[in-house]
Amino acid sequence: MSKLIYLDNAATTKTAPEVVEAMLPYFTEYYGNPSSIYDFAQKSKEAVTKGRQQIADVLNAKKEEIYFTAGGSEADNWALKATFEAYKGKGNHIITTKIEHHAILHTCEYLEKRGAKITYLDVDENGIVRLDELEKAITPETILISVMFANNEIGSIQPIKEIGRIAKEHGILFHTDAVQAFCQVPIDVDECNIDMLSSSGHKINGPKGIGFLYIRKGVKIRSFVHGGAQERKRRAGTENVPGIVGYGAAAERAMKNMKERTEKEIELRDYLINRLTTEIPYSRLNGDRVKRLPNNVNVSFQFIEGESMLLMLDQNGICASSGSACTSGSLDPSHVLLAIGVPHEVAHGSLRLTLSEETTKEDIDFTVDKLKEIVPYLRSMSPLYEDFMKKHQQ
Repeated sequence: MSKLIYLDNAATTKTAPEVVEAMLPYFTEYYGNPSSIYDFAQKSKEAVTKGRQQIADVLNAKKEEIYFTAGGSEADNWALKATFEAYKGKGNHIITTKIEHHAILHTCEYLEKRGAKITYLDVDENGIVRLDELEKAITPETILISVMFANNEIGSIQPIKEIGRIAKEHGILFHTDAVQAFCQVPIDVDECNIDMLSSSGHKINGPKGIGFLYIRKGVKIRSFVHGGAQERKRRAGTENVPGIVGYGAAAERAMKNMKERTEKEIELRDYLINRLTTEIPYSRLNGDRVKRLPNNVNVSFQFIEGESMLLMLDQNGICASSGSACTSGSLDPSHVLLAIGVPHEVAHGSLRLTLSEETTKEDIDFTVDKLKEIVPYLRSMSPLYEDFMKKHQQ
């Protein structure tokens, strides 16, 4: 294996060298606790404030509306659990979708056991919410709508602005899981009427273990982690200063190169989709062809088993996935693919390839050429494929 081809950037990304460089002094040189009052600690406090502002600038938010967490899953949990607790006097109904990340779906299951009523909206064949069905689902008891900005598996981008408008018109809070979308597509929290937004640093060439929840000023949700007075008394615990510095640097970097980076990713994405769907028979693209993340490709190949395909790609130095990294090891097919109508047996043969600014056309060609060998090989061992071919040859 001469070269690693990393095509799993939806799972995590390589921390950019300049991000690591920005972080390093806060491990060894400016290591003071930002809550301390002496001058040495002020360097850490200033770094946290700067990181907060860098992130707020991406969203057209105020820095005081950014609350740091340990990642996207914590931010999702905080948004749903704290909203339910704070607004249960008004109602107990939450609207979400069937294709959310498990950080949302499992939190909803938790809340259902504590008296919440959850509506899980269907999506169309491209993974897009139907706005009329969303509006019909609203009741006088509805306190929160939580719809992800863009799906982590199939890349489909939701009509967030329209969802925000509906939520605002009905006086309902709107939360979006933007873990995959932050710094991949432009986001303006005011323009989209977003009240809460979750994100995670390691998806944008930042460090792992750091995320944030944007909470619009005036939203009355409570603390999630209790203890000290950090994060304006809403999230206790000593701030992860190096992580915050890295996240801020990564966000600023991603915003500066977003246009150029995403244009390149879209070109390579579409090239990859065209090659896969035209050169490998019995394959299908999952997710919307146009309204999708710039770097996301998700294709299902009939008559094969996805895990074997991933292992054979790995043997050729290609890192890919069959869906969310959070569900790897599960034998069940993707809940997202089933929700968009992909048959159970086809969903098992799905492949997610997610690009980065470092991905080249040569990487794409090598990957497709290998898949053109792997897929027929795996099909040759499939009795389903054998039966299918016999029927079509008659």
